Amino acid sequence: MTLFCKQCNERRYPIVQTEEKITLWLCEKCENFADPEDVIVREFTKSEKDDMNAKLEEFRKSTESLSKEEMTRRKGVN
Repeated sequence: MTLFCKQCNERRYPIVQTEEKITLWLCEKCENFADPEDVIVREFTKSEKDDMNAKLEEFRKSTESLSKEEMTRRKGVN
């Protein structure tokens, strides 16, 4: 498993690739993907960045209508 980038030593994040049906690890600083064996596979493309930003914005808009109470976690159930 490749938790840290071997180029910059920053944290990598797992990103599921639906077309390829695999998980690749993204270093946001170097903008590259590595496979589970820590081999750099390819660069992070502009279309992937745009798609990720669009999904993030959609999520933000969908959660704006939730109240503060709905956004907090429950501490415990008695």
